[in-house]
Amino acid sequence: MKIVKIIPILTLFMGSILYAQEISDNTIGLRLGDSDGFGAEVSYQRAIGRYNRAELNLGFRDHRAYDAVKLSGVYQWVHSLSDIFNYYYGFGGGVGSVKFDPIPSTLAPAVEPDGGTFAFVAGDIGIECNFDLPILISLDIRPEIGVLGYDNFKDRFDFDIALGIRYQF
Repeated sequence: MKIVKIIPILTLFMGSILYAQEISDNTIGLRLGDSDGFGAEVSYQRAIGRYNRAELNLGFRDHRAYDAVKLSGVYQWVHSLSDIFNYYYGFGGGVGSVKFDPIPSTLAPAVEPDGGTFAFVAGDIGIECNFDLPILISLDIRPEIGVLGYDNFKDRFDFDIALGIRYQF
C-alpha cells in the first residue's frame, strides 16, 4: 500500500530532475549596472554544450574618479529553476584601460594619477527569465578582484551588479 503512494511522488521528482530548459545558442544585448557609478556593456553569450555557455562583454565604466573601458569573459553553468527561470554561476576575467580624473588641490596644481591597463579575475552568479519571446532578462552579481594595474584604484575589489537584456537567436 505504501509503495502505491511513493510511486507518484518519485515519478514527479524524477521528472523535475530530468527536465532541463534548453539554453539559447546565441544571445546579444546590454548589461547595465555597476557597484559605484554607471556601466554599460554590450554582451554576447554563446552556448557550449547543453548546460554551459561563454559570455563576452565589452563595456564602459563612468565612475566619480575615473573612466574605463573593459573587456570581460565568463564561463557559466546554467540550471533550470522552472519553466521560464534559470540560475547560473561561473568564473572568468578580463582586461581594461582606465583614465583617472585629476585630483584637485588648493595648494598646488591638480595631481593626475597614472591610468593605463588593468586585469582582473571574476566570479558570476545570477538568475534569468527566459520568456517565450526571444528576450532574455537577467540580474547578476559579478565580483571582480584586480590582479594587475590597480595601483591608483581605491581598492582591488569591485562588486559589479547588473541587469541584462538580451535578444536570443
